[in-house]
Amino acid sequence: MHAFTLKNCELGVATAATQIEGGHARTNWHRWAEEPGRIKDGSSPARACDHWNRVPEDVALLTDLNVQHYRMGLEWARVEPSPGEFDSAAIDHYRDELGRLIDAGIKPLVTLHHFNNPTWFEDAAGFLNPDGTKVFQQYTQRMVSALGDLVNEWITINEPNIYATHAYYFGVWPPGIRSLKTLTHVYTNLAAAHIDAYRLIHELQPDARVGVAQHLRVFRPRIAWHPGHWASAQTMEWLFQRVITKAMCKGRFLAPLSQPAGIRPGIYYDFHGINYYSRSTVSRLDDGVGADVPINDLGWEIYPQGLIEVANWLHEAHPGPLYVTENGTANSDDGFRSRFIHEHLAEIAASDLPIERYYHWSFMDNWEWLEGESARFGLIRVNYETQERTMRDSGRFFSEIAAQRGVTEEMYQRYVAHQIYSRNTPPNPGPSRITTPG
Repeated sequence: MHAFTLKNCELGVATAATQIEGGHARTNWHRWAEEPGRIKDGSSPARACDHWNRVPEDVALLTDLNVQHYRMGLEWARVEPSPGEFDSAAIDHYRDELGRLIDAGIKPLVTLHHFNNPTWFEDAAGFLNPDGTKVFQQYTQRMVSALGDLVNEWITINEPNIYATHAYYFGVWPPGIRSLKTLTHVYTNLAAAHIDAYRLIHELQPDARVGVAQHLRVFRPRIAWHPGHWASAQTMEWLFQRVITKAMCKGRFLAPLSQPAGIRPGIYYDFHGINYYSRSTVSRLDDGVGADVPINDLGWEIYPQGLIEVANWLHEAHPGPLYVTENGTANSDDGFRSRFIHEHLAEIAASDLPIERYYHWSFMDNWEWLEGESARFGLIRVNYETQERTMRDSGRFFSEIAAQRGVTEEMYQRYVAHQIYSRNTPPNPGPSRITTPG
């Protein structure tokens, strides 16, 4: 359908602190980017979007987008630059930003951990260290106590599966470890950290809504009737998302995880955050892309109906409110982003699932981890040399959707009808690592 109305789903945009703030915060990612060859274009989060110094300008852009919600992250290394020592000036900076959002009529959703570790936490083995969960609780307690009068919706951890696999199995993210055994330990400790944080936040703020932003995707066998491809798809789905989701949502740690002491089965979520980008075509225990499918600038398949497929699975397994906490695409010339937005929101409009929020990734172009500044996901274009912000056509389209609570036929013809996806034409595209922008 071209025209649709979003009855119960409100719109927002999302960012992460390390990816937009700029400055020389002492994080694992700033240090990682200093090592030659780590980042595709040699860039660093030290430049990014200079958001730290441009909050008023960026809040004004958020109002131009007509969004009701903004998902933002905290830079842990800024607020706790040394173990147990919190920087009141950094906390006041976040209080000012949150106050500006609220004054603009925009509700904040705050992420406590979005791949960003202080170097002192990383050097102490981070979440691989069993005591890392206690350190995370101290940080959580301070942030909720300091910001809780302005925020009552929290994401404890962003994409625990991406963080753990890339840092401790593939070894391409800091600290660069490659070990399946280590991966299971980190999975276990991340889930325990979330559960402890969930309990703590509700002690401090009984009316809070707390969840995890889970990276979910569709896994399909490359050849549907091939038993090996089918088994690989099932195994990857279990190891990558089902086991960690069950641990975090219900406190049930199934193989290959182990049940931590003090964690009992229960309900440890008030909403589900879904970060959805793509579908994986599987032939072995690797991530691949099907032949002759729509793709974005990074070669990821564009598969809009997959958003509802993963949301339906998650809601059946763990019923509750659903927030699409990230969804977007790498498209430097903005040639198909409006089509991408339209097709994914149309899937939500046609669904009867309780999808209450949709946060587009991302608000503005930002520093995209291993891709550096080379991948463009923003509704707002950023010139990194001058830091000039320019709203793209897709941003104007999204702004109109937010204002109209849907899409009219006239809007479709103006923004979407002429847009065409690139396609993946090789007959046997090779495997690629599961990746993520947010």
